[in-house]
Formats: sequence, C-alpha cells, structure tokens
Amino acid sequence: MTQVLLCGAMVVTLALGVRHGFGLWLQPITMERGWTRETFSFALAVQNLAWGAAGPIAGALADRYSAFRVLVGGALLYAAGLLTMALAAGGLAFTASAGLLVGVAQSAVTYSIVYGVIGRNIAAERRSWAMGVTAAAGSFGQFLMVPVESALIGGVGWQAALYVLALLVLLIVPLALGLREPRAAGSAAAHTQSVGAALREAFAYPSFRLLMAGYFVCGFQVVFIGVHMPSYLKDKGLDPQVATVSLALIGLFNVFGTYAAGVIGQHWPKRYLLSSIYLLRSVAIVLFLLLPLTPASVYVFSAVIGLLWLSTVPPTNAVLAQIFGVHFLSMLSGFVFLSHQVGSFMGVWLGGKLFDASGSYDVVWWLAVALGVFAALINLPVREHAIARTAPATG
Repeated sequence: MTQVLLCGAMVVTLALGVRHGFGLWLQPITMERGWTRETFSFALAVQNLAWGAAGPIAGALADRYSAFRVLVGGALLYAAGLLTMALAAGGLAFTASAGLLVGVAQSAVTYSIVYGVIGRNIAAERRSWAMGVTAAAGSFGQFLMVPVESALIGGVGWQAALYVLALLVLLIVPLALGLREPRAAGSAAAHTQSVGAALREAFAYPSFRLLMAGYFVCGFQVVFIGVHMPSYLKDKGLDPQVATVSLALIGLFNVFGTYAAGVIGQHWPKRYLLSSIYLLRSVAIVLFLLLPLTPASVYVFSAVIGLLWLSTVPPTNAVLAQIFGVHFLSMLSGFVFLSHQVGSFMGVWLGGKLFDASGSYDVVWWLAVALGVFAALINLPVREHAIARTAPATG
C-alpha cells in the first residue's frame, strides 16, 4: 500500500504541478507572439477538453492492459507537448501542442489512472482517505511548482522554462514502476461485466449523471480561476508577484483541503460533503468580488478557495467506487472527468472570450457563483450505496 500511495502521489504531483502554472505563460507568450488572450485561452480550453475526451479511453486501456503502460505513454506525450508548445509560432500550432498533445497526455497521468490502481489495491474502509492523500500530494505539487515555474520564466525565459518542464515530466516513467499491478488485477476475465454493460449501467443510474453535472461546475470554476487569475489581478493594478503568491497559496491550502476531504469522506455522507464544497466556493467568490481588492484580500481568497479547490476529487471518486465497484473505476472516473473538462473548456474559453468582448471578467465570475449553487443542490440526491445487480451483466 505504501508503494502505491507514494508513487501515485508523486505522479500526480508532477503532472498537476506542471499544468497548474500555465496561467503564468499567458502574458509573456501573447505579448511576444502578438496573440490575443482568446488565442491562448482557446488552446488551454482545448487542452482541458482533450484531457476529458481522452480520459475514458485512457481509463479503459488502464483497466484492460495496465496503468503502467498508460502512464509511460502519457509521460512521453506530455514531454512532447511541452516541447512543441515552446516552439509553436502560430495559434493553430499552439492549440495542437498546448491543447491536444498536453491534454491527451494529462488524461494518462492524472487522477483517473492513479485512482484506478488505488481502488484495486487499497481496502474500501481506507479508500477515501487514500484518495485524499494522493489528491493532497497533487496539491502540494501545485504549491511547489508555481514559484519554480515563475522563477524559470524570469530566469531563463518562457521557452527554456518549457524545455525544463519537459525533462521534469519524464520522471513519471520510473515512478510508474511503483504502480505496476499483478496481471490478474486488470484482467477482464476476472470480471463478468463487459465494458458496454458497465457503461450502460452507469449512464442509466441517476446518481452517476448528477456527479457528472457537479463535476462540470468544478472544472468551470477552478480552471477559470487558475488560468485567468494572474491577468485579472494585473488588470486591477496589482503587482505580478501577487498572482504568483495567489496560485502558490491555492496549491498549499489545497493540500489540507483535499486531505481533509478524504478523511471526512470516510465518516460523513459524501453527497453532503460535495454539496458543502460547491456552496462554499460560491460564497468565497461573492465575498472576493464585493470586498475591496488588495493583496491581503487576494491571499485570503486564495487560501479559502485552495481549501475547496480539488477537495471534490476524493469524495467523487470514492462514491463511484462505492456504487459501481473498482473493476472499471478508471474508465468510469474518466467519463465523470470528461464532464469536468467540458466545464474547464467553458470556463477558460469564456474567460478569454468575454474579456476580449467586454474588457472585464465580471460576467464569468458571477456565472461561476451561480453554477456553484446549482452544483450544491444537485449533489444532495446522490445515492451512495452499491448498485443492485440481480445477475451478472455480460452485455
């Protein structure tokens, strides 16, 4: 168990830590290339959509053939995406690299794949806690990597910084060795339910659809904030260092928030936990918008939103395991995460689109508030007990 947790946590730390700082590249890239913010935002929106669209496929491959192979392939693709992102001279090439390549790579090296291994190798009574530990590690990566990436951009330039990150993500390859499973763990022969039957069962179950809808909101909120917060603060006249500290604080407090969510999820109904997280996000955004904007208010908001940032991840995935079991957990997590990434696409793209149209992020901020209230309400009816199966489903 220790090896799975340690290696899984390190993989997520690298994969998410690198991408969490992408907002720091918005202004240097757009200024040097002469692009609009929408061009950069659209590429990252495509990244999130590609991540989500490839997630179910990567999850199904990991469930069928092994997480190890998927992780290695994802690490190589991630490095290639970062290299071509640095070299892209036009908006289309940038979208293909930062968008498609990096997005597909992330589907193979993040939560859906790692949580599938955790679900199959850690007992149910500790599963939510273990997922919280892994999510907390990913959060620490965000805290650690933002100042590193900021220093790299300032020290060697934004292009060379991407080359360094490309080398860094290759460390996922040796870490994947610690997530290798016995062949029987992923064997389809050991399970009577087919892939098609598993998908029909999940999509016919109302709670699965509600979790997907809630995850859409999660993606919209966190990716909009993560990508556009640096530019929002600079537009308001704050020093760029405030944005760096803001993103780092989100990552730091996310460590505590995700770990706490995993622990609380072992003892409290997860639907209530998810509902509370979404509602508190909306309250935090409202206060941030209404109170005077100062470095202190930014730091307080970042700490609060950090506590709520990825705290939806452990309870959402633990509920999936409770309802449907762990055999197809990576694939089903991938479908739920697809909804998250559609929300991410909308959040990051609308942020750039509406800013270019109106010169303000206000509409998107308030839309994030309304969606948070919506997500809080729809998570309340989620049923957490195991789905009733009267006979083995063979499709």
